[in-house]
Amino acid sequence: MSITIEELTKNKVWLAPLAGITDNPYRTICKECGADVVVSEMISVDGLLYNRDRSLEYAQFEDQQRPFGIQLFGSDPKVFKKAVKVALTLKPDFIDINMGCPVKKVIKRGAGSALMTTPDIAFAIVSETKNILSPLNIPLSVKFRSGWDINSINSLEFGQQMQKAGADMICLHPRTRGQMFSGKSNWELIAELKKEIDIPVIGNGDIITIDDMITMYKQTGCDSVMIGRGIMGKPWLFTQIQDYFSSGKIRQITTEEKLEIIRRHMELMIFHKGEKQAVYEMRTHFSHYTKGLRGGAMVRNKINKLHDVDKILLLVEKLYKTQEEPKEKDGRP
Repeated sequence: MSITIEELTKNKVWLAPLAGITDNPYRTICKECGADVVVSEMISVDGLLYNRDRSLEYAQFEDQQRPFGIQLFGSDPKVFKKAVKVALTLKPDFIDINMGCPVKKVIKRGAGSALMTTPDIAFAIVSETKNILSPLNIPLSVKFRSGWDINSINSLEFGQQMQKAGADMICLHPRTRGQMFSGKSNWELIAELKKEIDIPVIGNGDIITIDDMITMYKQTGCDSVMIGRGIMGKPWLFTQIQDYFSSGKIRQITTEEKLEIIRRHMELMIFHKGEKQAVYEMRTHFSHYTKGLRGGAMVRNKINKLHDVDKILLLVEKLYKTQEEPKEKDGRP
């Protein structure tokens, strides 16, 4: 049964696709914590055609992750047309096209945010993709930035063209390509886009806390929000958001709840990738799980030298528990 646009965009919280972070296990963790919609890591359309099996590994997902979208990037409309058909063999709920990635190896191929400088090609990519998805009743989303640089802000015009080309929903990260991930994202551009187009707008950029999310909704009128870097090392932010939606209150996540999520994350990594690879890849996640904690740097250094899962988890447990406020005998701080 096809999913509706409303089911994807009416006050939903999306997990942004992050290369090297939002793999299959982490998407499951975020889904269990409360993410409404999750998206695969960015996948090359050229890779889907010429290195199919390896590329499809990045798009593998569990049914519990639904609604799930596969995010594609590339610069050739004809290649997109073929690659989308390959991606659909996995039966995702929707397809997302990346037109916002700012990294050099992507833009030098004319893909990612480089497409904002070639709107005709971007239009053709969306149009070709929509022609395939429309008969199947599968939604199409497009994610892009505010423009190439501060002197070429074109998110409004670009968004209007993406709507005209057939996009069912749009996600705007209001930083320019030149900004990369620095500076502040300009939420006013999200508000402007929302007023001028008819399809749903998903706001993205600088959502680090629940207060940020609340402010984005109020300032922009966006239909949904997408959280990326703000969720690294704290997937429980989704839990807090869903609790807030249901109760109107912000609940603090306990140390034991956090540790249980981290243990679950390691468990899923081992299940999907084997213990040796899981330990290696989890080092990236532990760098985020320990960021900003007293003694975190020392623990990270130790984790990077360890291969024993139990020893690693024990180190993290001790670190988290040392962050708790000491209590007197009567239980009061």
